[in-house]
Amino acid sequence: MLRNVLKRLSLASTAAILGSSIVMGASYAFAADSDGQTVSKQGKGNSELVDLQLLSLTDFHGYLQALNDKSNGQIMTKNGPLTVGGAAYMAAHIKKLKNGHENSILFSAGDDLSGWPFEVASHHNEPTVEFLNAIGLDFSVAGNHEFDASKEFLTEHIMKGKSFGEVGVDSSFTDSAGKKFKGADYDYLSANIREADTGKLVLKPYTIERIQDGKGGTIPVGFIAITTPATIQGSTSFQDGILTADPMVEAANRYAKELQKKGVETIIAVVHEGGSTKSDGTDINGSDSPFGPIFEFAKEASPAIDAIVSGHWHAKFNAMIDDPAGNPRPVVEAANHGRLLNEINLSIDPKTKDVVRDLTTSTNHPVTRDIPADPEIEKMVSYWSERGKERYAQPVAKLTGDLTRTRNENGESTLANVAADAHYYAGKKVEKPAEFALTAASPLRGDLLFKKGNNPADSDGQILFGEMWHAHGYQNPVVVVTLTGQQIKQILEEQWRKKADGSESFHPLAVSHNVSYRFDKSKPLNERINPKNVMINGVSLDPDRSYRVAALAYLVIGADGYPTFTQYREPERAEVDYWAFLNYLKEKQIIETPALNRVTSLSDAR
Repeated sequence: MLRNVLKRLSLASTAAILGSSIVMGASYAFAADSDGQTVSKQGKGNSELVDLQLLSLTDFHGYLQALNDKSNGQIMTKNGPLTVGGAAYMAAHIKKLKNGHENSILFSAGDDLSGWPFEVASHHNEPTVEFLNAIGLDFSVAGNHEFDASKEFLTEHIMKGKSFGEVGVDSSFTDSAGKKFKGADYDYLSANIREADTGKLVLKPYTIERIQDGKGGTIPVGFIAITTPATIQGSTSFQDGILTADPMVEAANRYAKELQKKGVETIIAVVHEGGSTKSDGTDINGSDSPFGPIFEFAKEASPAIDAIVSGHWHAKFNAMIDDPAGNPRPVVEAANHGRLLNEINLSIDPKTKDVVRDLTTSTNHPVTRDIPADPEIEKMVSYWSERGKERYAQPVAKLTGDLTRTRNENGESTLANVAADAHYYAGKKVEKPAEFALTAASPLRGDLLFKKGNNPADSDGQILFGEMWHAHGYQNPVVVVTLTGQQIKQILEEQWRKKADGSESFHPLAVSHNVSYRFDKSKPLNERINPKNVMINGVSLDPDRSYRVAALAYLVIGADGYPTFTQYREPERAEVDYWAFLNYLKEKQIIETPALNRVTSLSDAR
């Protein structure tokens, strides 16, 4: 208690001079050097203090390769665009930044997983874990995308290396060192994600790292990990009914107090929730007009927390925000896909074991390619690139004709119908199984054609793994929910929408093979579907009955524009779309082009 009082008094005069503003730019405690880095006006290296370097990345998403597009291979700075990114360059920069620091901790603010690059995603994120092991990651927050597959996928496969399916085919692939996937050498943490049924935390809430004090002793440093509550109903991480999320500030304050009871005074919040600034597009160390959830968090989170490292928004900023006691602390986010690394340098009083706040420095460093790439990581990246090509060429099933996204006059397409059948197939595997499926256009990304493509492994009528992957899916789980017949009727009505100019737009849903319906476009909006004309397994839709419906989470949460879907009950997750589609194709082996006869128009027949 006395320490906190003294800490507040020590900065009182400075706070009075600057007034009562809540948000302050990084220039408050710092001066900018020629590279745009923030450096302490009072300098570093005080022999009576202990220095600690914090290095962090965020939202890496498995971007191992050095790409050259604007989204992944460039970053805009005050001096113009820089070419950045690539795991081998990140590793080299980390080594360079660590040089000369006795105490350095490397961590991630989350979303390491859900690798969007094909070679990473198709190997269930195992290449990313191999990389993070290789660079010596100390820990990671569990971001929303860490829950895209399931809680068990994270805790059992990613963290412990437990296999599922056939080893080397479905999981536990051979890594670049010729060894079977072993899982992460580091922990995933979250102080606010709980099991819905038991109320227990899924992961450890914090970690305590001990650093050398230079005199033969150690100082404890606590890191509290917070996951965005949006995880629970996110389109890819959808865990409604399975997990719950405590409010972020509540969790941070609870565990800050617990850490202090354990004698930990240097405390960092690593939060997978973000924000942005007006300067985001032009300055990697900017803090102009900050906004977003992380800045609201920063205003309320315990003054015991000395720095806040954020992620999730793929933004870049380096701000100083007053804590509730009026003392500034860094609040940072380091972009995404390996384009930036954040460095915070703390000076810690070995007597109080707390941070001397006005000596803190913070910098976002671009992961430039003007230094030699790390050769071992470069080999690792090349290895997984080749494995991606092999994975792409694996045969999956046969086609009898084209599956395309081209819609007929009633909104049906052959690819959409097969996707609906695949979602129904996946939805039948849950505890309370699906009775049919509805599919929107959103997961349909490419046609599957009978004629062979350019890949040497392809042939007429052959579906390759990569072709399947690029035709359907975007890391969304199939979810089975309960809806009434009346709600299903209204969802079908929501295919027709009035635009701002008064005209209509048509957003057709695909139905699984055991459903057919007729609509009457001559009727007004919301009156075009008669439940008697909707047949499910040969029986008319009953408005008063409840049905189990399979659909992708993106559709279920209303993101595809069918608001009645959000009235769902009893959600159960099934397989993620890519894998649901793959398993359906493998089960069928031969995919016949479906007839476009599931939806008909009464008005056209007149």
